[in-house]
Amino acid sequence: MQYLMAIDAGTGSVRAVIFDDEGNQISVASREWTHLEVEGVPNSMSFDTEKNWELTKECIKESLALAGLFPEHIVALSATSMREGIVLYDKEGKELWAVANVDARASDEVKYLKEHFEGVEEEFYALSGQTFALGALPRLLWLKNHEPELYEKVTSISMISDWVLAKLSGVIATDPSNGGTTGIFSLKERKWVKEMALGVGLKGDIFPPVYETGTVIGNVVNEESGLSSSTKVVMGGGDVQLGSAGLGVTEFGQVAILGGSFWQQIVNINSYTEPPKDISMRINHHVINGLSQAEGITFFSGLIMRWFRDAFCDIEKLEAKERGVDTYRILEEKAKNVPVGSYGIMPIFSDVMNYGKWYHASPSFINLSIDPTICNKASMFRALEENACMVSAINLKKIEEFTNIKVKEIVFAGGASKGELWCQILSDVTGCKVKIPKVTEATALGAIMSAGVGVGIYDSISSASKKLVHWDREYYPNKDNYRIYQNLQKKWQEVYKTQLELVDKGLTQSMWKAPGV
Repeated sequence: MQYLMAIDAGTGSVRAVIFDDEGNQISVASREWTHLEVEGVPNSMSFDTEKNWELTKECIKESLALAGLFPEHIVALSATSMREGIVLYDKEGKELWAVANVDARASDEVKYLKEHFEGVEEEFYALSGQTFALGALPRLLWLKNHEPELYEKVTSISMISDWVLAKLSGVIATDPSNGGTTGIFSLKERKWVKEMALGVGLKGDIFPPVYETGTVIGNVVNEESGLSSSTKVVMGGGDVQLGSAGLGVTEFGQVAILGGSFWQQIVNINSYTEPPKDISMRINHHVINGLSQAEGITFFSGLIMRWFRDAFCDIEKLEAKERGVDTYRILEEKAKNVPVGSYGIMPIFSDVMNYGKWYHASPSFINLSIDPTICNKASMFRALEENACMVSAINLKKIEEFTNIKVKEIVFAGGASKGELWCQILSDVTGCKVKIPKVTEATALGAIMSAGVGVGIYDSISSASKKLVHWDREYYPNKDNYRIYQNLQKKWQEVYKTQLELVDKGLTQSMWKAPGV
């Protein structure tokens, strides 16, 4: 038996997960982390490389201890992470500056680029499938404008999972699935386009080598990590794309929803597919060469649930502790008795994706009642679950219109898929069959596929996916519930539109705005 490790650096936490070569999860260790706004820098979201590396090492060592393994038992590892987060390095390979995925400090820089380089965002989007909303170019320009001495020291850039691998191997590099989300990448050629940076007055010599997912980049050289120098370090990829592999979504036309801190709705398309003209969706490289992915994003769905749990559910936490179960299980048990539609309660959090002009209304609940038998934690919790599914359904419908791919079956994974109620709601809302894999840590499973390909355990990520992905359960839609949700979706979209108008008038504060909006 051989053992593989995945390091999954998500928005809300970092995990080290060990699998055997049959895809069985042996152990997992996790640490929650936070990304704080820098004082005096509105809408910033820093990534603390020093603190977060310590948390990562703790996860590595704990996962080994829980598995009862020695470091040399891990033959290979790979990493996956939130996309868009970037790390900048100096000539010695030391971290200079890092931000998490939804850092939005560069609003003025986005406006500058749009005003001084007319049509450049549309041009870059057609080439890369990305806009400036979460891209690296405006952030690099921000650093050049606000911390020029630091900017001058920058000699390399990578993504968060690349940073994990660099800490372990000493090699700074990236792959198309993750590096492509910088927006400085060609969709068709799967490589950096340094002319994008040069064309807007930025450095063109900071882009590291690009390796396809599953390529060995070195051995562990950082033994303070708790790992052995015999362990191979293998190029990983973006969480959604490796998560797709971990769900068996490796072929054209397959569909998945990853229900984590953010929710991603993805559909596999051919790599030569042109991005939509209305810039409504993002297009990413898959970890499978020859495929791209049309992607919708629902902001903060998992983080909103964590907020709701921590802000209002102390009693449920105590009950969960007494019973030895997860707090969300307690909440779902109560929410399943709430009727479809949650008495009309409408959560206002993430909007439907609009990649060209991306912003959200002020967080709120609409249609609350002062009747405690109707408006309570159970009904509000169910409303949040329903809302995440409705926004996902609308995003998938937009992808259908652009790709002409009819969605009939959805693979659902991530933390949200652990809840049986949420899975059934997703099926009812979308009208689709929903399949749940046995391993819900899909991103980590995808990462160990990459590690295994690197050392020859698997021939390819696609073949590994077919071998390792097994199904736990399936859900089928209730047609009556589907009709109810179709009506609720239309109402919610009208309500959300009005809530955005309040933001536009300056009466309420947006939950999140893309830079330059």
